[in-house]
Amino acid sequence: MSSDTSRSPSLLDASCEGFVYDLAALSPTDATAWGIPGFDGELQDFSPDYWEAVADRTREMIADVDAFDDGTDDSDDEDDFDEVDHVTAAVLRDRLCLDLDLHHHGENLALLNNIASPVQTIRDTLLIMPTDTPEQIDAVRSRLSKVPAALAGYRESLAEAAGHGHVAPIRQIDELYSQCQDLVESPSLLDDIGLERDSAEVETAKKAFEEMGDWLSEKLATHAPKEDAVGRERYQRFSHLFVGDTVDLDEAYTWGLERLHEIDAEQQAIARQLYDTDDVRQAFRRLNNEPDYTLHGTDALLEWMQKTADRAVDALHGTAFDIPEPVQTIECCIDPAGTGGIFYTPPSDDFSRPGRMWWSVPAGQEKFHTWQELTTVFHEGVPGHHLQIGQTLVERQNLNLWRRVACWNSGHGEGWALYAEQLMEELGHHEDPATRMGLLDAQRLRAARVVLDIGVHLGKKVPEGTMTWDATYAKAFLRENTAMDEANLRFELNRYLGWPGQAPSYALGQRLWQQTRDDAVAQGMTVPEFHSKALSLGSIPMSILREQLLD
Repeated sequence: MSSDTSRSPSLLDASCEGFVYDLAALSPTDATAWGIPGFDGELQDFSPDYWEAVADRTREMIADVDAFDDGTDDSDDEDDFDEVDHVTAAVLRDRLCLDLDLHHHGENLALLNNIASPVQTIRDTLLIMPTDTPEQIDAVRSRLSKVPAALAGYRESLAEAAGHGHVAPIRQIDELYSQCQDLVESPSLLDDIGLERDSAEVETAKKAFEEMGDWLSEKLATHAPKEDAVGRERYQRFSHLFVGDTVDLDEAYTWGLERLHEIDAEQQAIARQLYDTDDVRQAFRRLNNEPDYTLHGTDALLEWMQKTADRAVDALHGTAFDIPEPVQTIECCIDPAGTGGIFYTPPSDDFSRPGRMWWSVPAGQEKFHTWQELTTVFHEGVPGHHLQIGQTLVERQNLNLWRRVACWNSGHGEGWALYAEQLMEELGHHEDPATRMGLLDAQRLRAARVVLDIGVHLGKKVPEGTMTWDATYAKAFLRENTAMDEANLRFELNRYLGWPGQAPSYALGQRLWQQTRDDAVAQGMTVPEFHSKALSLGSIPMSILREQLLD
């Protein structure tokens, strides 16, 4: 359904809105991310009681869906439970039941890795909090004052999980310890969040992160396994959550290897075209030495990011997509955390806070290579995340608050962004063989992650059949399959080892997007129609997306 279709909010929509506001009160950092006012000065404590409260409210929401569904049948009036409601109910059941399953297995209590656990949640929420008014500064001050209690609650959860034998691998504990130290030692992100550097709140928060790091190294690390693999049973749960569909893991592993061979052949062809060599690594090195593709310093990087993102909007609006007016603005930023990741933060629901592309530049990195990173801007910006999420937010007529801001499926979202990278080649934005090499490098990395992630966590034999996957082999494999510099590669490898199932959702999601598009076109839909209809549904599981788009 398009955004100009007249539709009155249903009872299920109202229940979803109440659910979002209750979640905002329980998880104030989510409220900040979603742009829901009134919670910026608060901070959840990540204790076992917190996780149980979120689970209780989730169970209540599932009960509401069941009650609405039981009260609706084919003889009812259409406005009791319309087409949009049926999709909403299916998405709620899929997402919320998976969340509860993870909670039941204690995954929330033990949550600890280098990218998506409570320490990063606390750190990253400070990045997006506005500091333009005294009231906003007071909110930052208030939230920062609650960091000690939040970290104490987090330790309580980790200790309870440890009591049941559930502790993150030592590699992840070491990484989180380092991130805590980065928040303690100057220059620290906490020194530049709008408060005086010597304020009581900044000093108290630094002390809390220092205590957190000490506890991790002195208490939790003694119980941590050295083994990174989570095993097939746990991995299957994570995979379903992230991809939004049931994945045949063994078939996906084989497909990833085949895809790597295909991409390698394409890259060799470009290497011959550029430098008359079959050596792809040599072509990477020579491209990195090309002045036309090299930026020096974060100021130059930021300027290039912004100009490139803006040009993509101008080029695609009115041709490949009708980009809504609020989505035509994107803001590019340098992330002071310096972890090595590149990511996107969505606009607030009313677009008062713009969508932002963040580059987290590791300390010491001064050179950036545009041949490699052009495709990253398309991934995070337009037609990637920024268009996808922005299109969801403008669908207020059809999508309730939960579907607009709180429902996110990685296979759909990251799969779309990777699909969008490939789409830009179809649309003629990679005529330069150098930037096409960069696109293929990104595609190769994502295919390699399917193989690496499944290989490590399921304990498979390596492709040569000589040994079982481990971190050492995984690092060499990753280095062989990307042009990424060493600092970023280290961060990425640790991310895959500590966040099982998430990294493969990019390539597996892209594969599902492409298959769904091909099937839709075979049934008579044009590609622009497919994009418009698909994006208007918001971020939903890929299995449900197929049901909605295909006859």
